[in-house]
Parts: sequence; C-alpha cells; structure tokens
Amino acid sequence: MNQKQIERWAPVVVLFVTLVLWQLIVMIFSIPEYIFPSPVQIAQQFIEFKGPLLEAAWRTFWVTMVGFGLSIVVGVMLGFLVGSSRLAYAAFYPLMVGFNAVPKAAITPILVVWFGIGLGPGVLTAFLISFFPITVNIATGLATLEPELEDVLRVLGARRWDVLMKVGLPRCMPFFYGSLKIAITLAFVGTVLAEMTAGDSGIGYLMQTAGSQQRMPLAFAGLVTIGAMAMVMYEIFSYIEKHTTAWAHRGSQGG
Repeated sequence: MNQKQIERWAPVVVLFVTLVLWQLIVMIFSIPEYIFPSPVQIAQQFIEFKGPLLEAAWRTFWVTMVGFGLSIVVGVMLGFLVGSSRLAYAAFYPLMVGFNAVPKAAITPILVVWFGIGLGPGVLTAFLISFFPITVNIATGLATLEPELEDVLRVLGARRWDVLMKVGLPRCMPFFYGSLKIAITLAFVGTVLAEMTAGDSGIGYLMQTAGSQQRMPLAFAGLVTIGAMAMVMYEIFSYIEKHTTAWAHRGSQGG
C-alpha cells in the first residue's frame, strides 16, 4: 500500500476506531442513552426516524445554501473592494473584524424580531457567519500582490484594472476556495443555531425538540446529519479546487 492509499484510508480507519471505542465505553460503564448514547443507538434512530431526518436535513441544507450563496456574492464583492484599494482596506477591515467578533447567537434574537420565526433568521444567520472568511481571503489575495510584479506590468502598459483582473484575480483563487471550505461549515453552524433559537423546522429544530424530551440518540442523529452534510460540501469544494487550481498545489502533489 503506497502513501496515497494510506492517506485515503486514514480517515476511515480513524472513524472506525473512534466508533468502536465509543461503543465500548458506553457498554463498559453502562452509560444511559439519555446522557450519552452509543453509535448503535444512534444508528437505530436513523432507521426509525429516517423520514423526519431526511425532511429536516433537506430544509436545513437549502436554507444553508441560500445564505451561503449570499455570502459568496457579498464576500467576493466586498473582498475585491477592500483588497484592491489601500484606502478601502484601512477603512473597512477594522470594522469587519469588529463585526465578526460579535457573537452571532446574540444577533439571532434580533433577526427573529425583525423577520419573525422561519426562513429569514436561518438564511441571514448563515450569511452573517460565513461571509467574513470569504471577504478576508479575497482581500488578502489581492492586497499581497507583489509590488515588483505590479510595477513590471505597469511598465508594460497594464492599467490597475488589468493587473487586478489578469493577475490578482487568478492569484486569489486558492484563497477563494480555501475560504469556501471554511465558510460552508460555518454556514451550517449559523443555520442550525437559528433553527434551535427560533425555527419551526430543520435539523436544529429537531435537535432542540429531541433534547427537551431527553431523546439524546435522536439529537445525536441530528448532529451526525449536520456533520455529514458539511463534510460532503467540504469535499466537493476540495475536488473543484484541486481541478481548477492545480498550479497552486503542484509542490504538494509532487510529494
């Protein structure tokens, strides 16, 4: 088995060992399921509540995707603005850092007052929690463009816009895909947070209801569902990144 095969199977082995240890700990110490359910008990909930879990997962997924899509549009535009101008960088970046430091759990009740219970708070919380990494990475990619390279292009007759579009934008792509992999996981966190706080459906609402009824296996099944969806989206963006920005990873691929 070569190095690539070992790396490919390593997560599966770690997951399997973790599940076995988890099951053994619950069995050895006789931990009640309403405190800490075993993997077998969680799997039973997937079978018993397959329909409600799928319905809740679909609701959470598309709400997350709407908020995530908004974060891409706003994040790219704002990142391009901040990264392409020193004045904009100095003016907006400290404000964005301050806004990002505000706990989104504190904003969700305000969104409920403004937009009511349902779709609005979920979409907006997913957007607010995920646009910052995209903005920062795009801005960083543009702001760190080598001055020497920019000077050479200017001598050759390139305008500022040409430098940004033909050099800065391609250079930002690895930063962009890196930010997407972070932002999509944060978007799921935001959606579930809103659903648990003021939702009427979705995985977060299901987990909140199950927890209030001390049905921990079902609540853990919701956690596993969220984790699985986030992992799938992460892998999709990793695949796209690998096949569109291979030039940025040629050193690691050679190993």
